[in-house]
Amino acid sequence: METVALQKKRKNIDLPVETLQKLSIMAASQGKSLKAFIESLLVAKANAVCVEVSTNPSPSGDGWFDDPDNMASVMRGIEDAKQGRTKAYTIDEMRKMLDI
Repeated sequence: METVALQKKRKNIDLPVETLQKLSIMAASQGKSLKAFIESLLVAKANAVCVEVSTNPSPSGDGWFDDPDNMASVMRGIEDAKQGRTKAYTIDEMRKMLDI
């Protein structure tokens, strides 16, 4: 027989006393310990949620960021900034370059 170990992480949570009392009653009615009952509630809720991660960094979902060429340009700019390959311009310098 093969043993499968589930990865678990311990996390302490603070709940109001009244909430714990209600959860304790609900757990007892199902013949479970409070801990097992809360864990089963959280696992069921997490399994029912569909989580999607968007690669679009725009909070508004701007379609410009969906273009791979645009995102490549953004990533190059981020890397340039990390490597110090950038130049900051003042407003006056930008006006002069734009001839405005």
